[in-house]
Amino acid sequence: MSSTANNITSLVDVERQVRIDLAAAHRLASRMRWQDGVYNHFTHAVPGHANQFLVKPHGLLMNEITASNLIVVDMDGKTVSGDGFVETSALHIHAAIHMDVPAAACVLHLHPPYTTWLTCLQDNRLKLTHQAALRFHNRIAYDDAYGGLAMARDEGHRMATQLGNHNLMLHANHGVTSTGPSVAHAFADLYDLEKSCRNYYLGTCSGMAQREIPEETAEITARQYESEREQYVELSFEAWKRQLDKEEPDYAS
Repeated sequence: MSSTANNITSLVDVERQVRIDLAAAHRLASRMRWQDGVYNHFTHAVPGHANQFLVKPHGLLMNEITASNLIVVDMDGKTVSGDGFVETSALHIHAAIHMDVPAAACVLHLHPPYTTWLTCLQDNRLKLTHQAALRFHNRIAYDDAYGGLAMARDEGHRMATQLGNHNLMLHANHGVTSTGPSVAHAFADLYDLEKSCRNYYLGTCSGMAQREIPEETAEITARQYESEREQYVELSFEAWKRQLDKEEPDYAS
């Protein structure tokens, strides 16, 4: 087999795995009750095609997503393969981030309850009151300029600029975007951020003063988390997929 044929075969295999992982992320988000009807969008750049990305067809719930029913669209929103079309705000948010932030191979955007609660506060910064939040010390971008629905590409480019070199962004009065080099990386951050916001919410609801962790300790602990990050991400996502393999195996079909 020629090297060109080998490369094509390799890209097909890589895309297949990306599809499985992206479908798994949709199913897991549904299980965690982060689903927002037929809205919210998880995307991944198509391997070997920087100007295309995988996304769910508009109108499907997250628990209906499979590896094979994800569609491929280009940066103008044209469906390249698959059945269906991309929702407008999904196109403009995700296309802009994929274009402007090449390191963001995977882009997960949704409105989970506790993270979204935080974005609606006047003081919408995640306070470091629990060790889980220390994973995000100096890692979150905050977009404080809510301007309505992302119905035009300019809004997507503005969001991409605000994201900068961060992996995560909290959108005021809106929700969260998590990005990464893989589905596993972006999903792990999303999971841990929602857990951290839940801890902060519960502390706030208690009415008691919360104790913030000192900056020096926060920096040390953040580095400790980072030292184990790759192993944690891989093991966590594989564990979540094993659960799906037992209970919702059709996600990989």
